Amino acid sequence: MNLVIDLMRHGEPVGGRRYRGQIDDPLSEKGWAQMRTAVGDAAPWTRIVSSPLARCRAFAETLAAERGVPLALEARLMEGGFGEWEGRSAAEIEAASPGALARFKADPVGARPAGAEPLEHFHARVAAALDELIARHPDEHLLLVGHAGVMRMALAWALQLPVMHAYRIDVAPATLTRLRIDNGRASLIFHGNPRIER
Repeated sequence: MNLVIDLMRHGEPVGGRRYRGQIDDPLSEKGWAQMRTAVGDAAPWTRIVSSPLARCRAFAETLAAERGVPLALEARLMEGGFGEWEGRSAAEIEAASPGALARFKADPVGARPAGAEPLEHFHARVAAALDELIARHPDEHLLLVGHAGVMRMALAWALQLPVMHAYRIDVAPATLTRLRIDNGRASLIFHGNPRIER
């Protein structure tokens, strides 16, 4: 088995930066441009798998049609749920609960917002999706279109990082990250949009 998985975060959604979680906002024009720039004319993928949320799905559908590769939607690649923070900006969260964001960043396991998906559950569902994709598609080159949190969970899974440290990984809009799975062992090839082979 020699599988390559490229992970791509969606671009900026309509409404700018917010803790969206599973709110289904579409991409803005800027978000579309960010993703098109990140991908360029690259076409190494044999298959695209996307979160079903619009900010991922719309670009994945367009890219799959343009590149002539199959597309699958995978619900386990949806962003982690942020509970009462969903749809709110950092400024709104801070105004309502001073220090809450700093506490969350210091302890993303124990200081999650009320109603949020537990981080261990989020990690487990992303890991289960990745395990299944690896089993189904050995020796392929996959593009997974998802979210910042999904990419953090995937990197924690691949590199066996403690899940509480995953939020130390910065994931900008339209970031591309590459993992190689070789005989069950995951390696990080790059993180952060180097020029991918065409």
